Amino acid sequence: MKNSLDGVRVVDITSNVAGPFATHILASLGAEVLKVERPGGGDDTRGWGPPFWDGVGLTFLDLNRGKQSYELDLKDSDHRGQLIDLVASADVLVQNLRPKSLSRLGFGAEDLTARFPRLIYCDISGFGFTGPLADNPAFDPLMQAYSGLMSITGHEEADPARIPVSMLDKGAGMWAAIGVLSALREREHTGRGQIVRTSLLETAFGFASVQAMGYLATGLTPGQLGSGTTGIAPYEAFPTRDGHVIIAAANDRLFQATCVALERPDLAADPRYAINPLRFAARGELRDSIAATTRQLMTAELMGRLDAQQVPAHPVNTFADALATEQVEAMRLFQPVGGMAEDVVAMRLPLTFDGEFGESFTAPPSLGSGNRQGPDTHSTANQKGTP
Repeated sequence: MKNSLDGVRVVDITSNVAGPFATHILASLGAEVLKVERPGGGDDTRGWGPPFWDGVGLTFLDLNRGKQSYELDLKDSDHRGQLIDLVASADVLVQNLRPKSLSRLGFGAEDLTARFPRLIYCDISGFGFTGPLADNPAFDPLMQAYSGLMSITGHEEADPARIPVSMLDKGAGMWAAIGVLSALREREHTGRGQIVRTSLLETAFGFASVQAMGYLATGLTPGQLGSGTTGIAPYEAFPTRDGHVIIAAANDRLFQATCVALERPDLAADPRYAINPLRFAARGELRDSIAATTRQLMTAELMGRLDAQQVPAHPVNTFADALATEQVEAMRLFQPVGGMAEDVVAMRLPLTFDGEFGESFTAPPSLGSGNRQGPDTHSTANQKGTP
């Protein structure tokens, strides 16, 4: 992988997931990331576990490998001076504290971009930067609840279910990284940095845009669909005698092929299921009817029938199942982390460049390690005066 961000320095005043994921992406593309952490404990994710790997919380390991750590108390004037020195040498600053927290200390976006015109300042918040909740704290499950996402997950008549990965945190981190890359490109033309902002709430509605637009258009509130999706049927998991299989009949032709695979000509001929909008309107009945057939079959037999008709389908794997597959092995998704035990591995960036990923994994930093060794020399000329 080409280190396209080689020579770019990022000051990282972030914790938990969203901000560290944004700077992890930048670091994986070659940027030098200087992580600022509070004295004593540092990023909360250092202590998130079990599990721990080589004594490091897995979330911290995943998101902070290859960075430098600076232990700075921003309430201390000397430490604030050290932070100014870091910012003066930087191309990018990423922060995900409460929107007003850094502003009260003189490190807000407007303050620093006025002082350093080439600086790209990236803000990540929970609720955005306008409105009555702008300064409220937010975590991924809170934003899944607030945005309505949690109301459409899980199964009918069951408790609301959180998407069990930090989808909004990592989504906001991705938007932040995309925004920073765009601003770096723009700076090549204008000589000036920009203030880049994103939030978990915007990310939630960005991911659920179809559901939100559907409600605005019809006034109908989306409901829980289990393993299904909005607007397509059958497009969900069905039980077998020994597991579950996802059937993704995304159009009328594939529905007909599914009926052939299941030996259900009655479903193929039923006018209620003739086209997809009708099938989705009768989704519950259709699901139950298909399930009555699939639960009589072993997973392997059902997959054989569906494959023969070229119906997109797959058994529902566990992580153990998926990680043991030849496909995952061939993609070399998990790589050793340098400086840690031999069995410590981490997920590479999900990108290749000319067929190569070439990312070098190094251990996450010990708290305050950067204070002791200092950052490498980096020109500050690009930050001084007007462009």
